[in-house]
Amino acid sequence: MELIRLQDSDYKKSYELYMSFPKEENGFVNNVYGYNYEEFLDWISKKRNRSLGKELPEGFVPDTTFVLVDNGVYVGVFNLRHYLNDFLQNGPGHIGYCISKNFRKKGYATKGLSLTLDKARQMGIYEAYLSVNKDNEASLKVQVKNGAYIHHENESQFFTRINLIDNGKRGET
Repeated sequence: MELIRLQDSDYKKSYELYMSFPKEENGFVNNVYGYNYEEFLDWISKKRNRSLGKELPEGFVPDTTFVLVDNGVYVGVFNLRHYLNDFLQNGPGHIGYCISKNFRKKGYATKGLSLTLDKARQMGIYEAYLSVNKDNEASLKVQVKNGAYIHHENESQFFTRINLIDNGKRGET
């Protein structure tokens, strides 16, 4: 299993993966919902620039989107924000992710988050901030398996933290 940057992925497989996601589910917003293939390719170009900190919309920070691939099969996406602004620090955090419905409950989210946390550590992030809807028990379990604890909560979400200075022992059960 591996993470591949979206801009380095097989675009047709990535497109099919994104089209398998609803417009919004459990806090994950599919920004390309309903796009045709050409629009999707334009979006990848924008994502490439944003990962380099170029052409960022106001209020956005650089981020890199990865596709989780298992033996050539595209199963999910993980978005890693390179640093946090006030909105992200008090909201979505560093990482957002979604696994295609056909591949849920098979450990892909846990492994994908572990791999994404490794990328975060390589970027110099020492504590990952995440959030999860309170009604999404599965995603909270994924985060806890990767070393998360609930830092605080509001009416609808838990806000978790994962210490990345732990010698890589996350994700072990």
